[in-house]
Amino acid sequence: MKKIVLFSLFIGCMKPLMAQFSVRLVVASVATKPDDDIYVSGTFNNWNPQDPNYKLKPFAGGRKSIVLKEVAVGNYAFKFTRGSLDKVECMADGRDISDRVLEVSADVSMEINIAGWKDNYPERPKRYSASPQVKIIETDFAIPQLNRKRRIWIYLPKGYTTSAKKYPVLYMQDGQNLFNDQTAAANEWGVDECLDSLQKRINQECIVIGIDNGNDKRANEYCPYSFSSKGGFSTPDQTGEGKEYVEFLVKNLKPYIDTKYRTLKGREYTFIAGSDMGAVISDYAILKYPDVFEAAGIFSPTFSVTPSIFSEAENAITAELPRFYFYAGGKESNVMVSDVEKMYDICSKKRRYEVVRHLNPIGEHKEKFWQQAFPQFYIWLMTKE
Repeated sequence: MKKIVLFSLFIGCMKPLMAQFSVRLVVASVATKPDDDIYVSGTFNNWNPQDPNYKLKPFAGGRKSIVLKEVAVGNYAFKFTRGSLDKVECMADGRDISDRVLEVSADVSMEINIAGWKDNYPERPKRYSASPQVKIIETDFAIPQLNRKRRIWIYLPKGYTTSAKKYPVLYMQDGQNLFNDQTAAANEWGVDECLDSLQKRINQECIVIGIDNGNDKRANEYCPYSFSSKGGFSTPDQTGEGKEYVEFLVKNLKPYIDTKYRTLKGREYTFIAGSDMGAVISDYAILKYPDVFEAAGIFSPTFSVTPSIFSEAENAITAELPRFYFYAGGKESNVMVSDVEKMYDICSKKRRYEVVRHLNPIGEHKEKFWQQAFPQFYIWLMTKE
């Protein structure tokens, strides 16, 4: 079944990707720590802040530079770091800067001045912002398939403790970014505050389970296939552990949640969602286990790292009726919208699929925009026809 809701018209002209060009980025001056190594991090390397292939080299006049070769036509977002996200460039007074934008339609040379580094301006400690409905189930929940442990969060509706009601369950990736500003890498989604008010308005309540990502193992755990850390277009050099991770969700975490909490256990009450690589693994999970997950929220998926998932979707066969909610922002990577459109088209051709797309022309690859899109996703999720 094909369904289109919440569609924001994205007007753009996707240029042919056959042409490739060279890009030279030159850092002409650095306000502080000029002798430290500098890296460029962006949509072209999955925002890796310390990718050795994107380390700047000494250049004439005491400057530093890097040449990116065989860059396809398109728009790319990037920033400079000194090897980690807490050492990203910023304004001279410590304020965050917007992503730099690189427009490639020919060979490009860009000279840049770095006004400051974020670690030169220690921020006030972030506040604990999770609502009273949020608890940590365990800090070291075992993932036997990967011989690792992970923190697990739970959001319980306000009426949970005063009723005998059973609830649907939404499993979400990157748990540390969902409820609490203190643990979020950048900004939190505000899922708890959103549901505190939204559930009352639409009278549809849900338990949310947040699974922390694996930090340096995040990309591996959220990718079901071996992949390249350089963006997915060259020889794989990373081991995908997504199959094991999803098996953990299905065979270990879900049975535990269903035993310990009052849940509606059937597939029609079990959902999954995530952003970036967390969206990729959520998409894979519903393709692999449509008998377990009824619906998936796929926010800004980095399908470019895992192109094999397109054939996975094409070859998927199910007797169930899975539901897909795809979100993408027009100001993300140059392939974000086209990749989401491609997956949307594949899924729309499946007779038994329900598919929705939400394209935001001004959306960037940030929690702020996923937070804005979450209420629309939740309403769609809980008010199916």
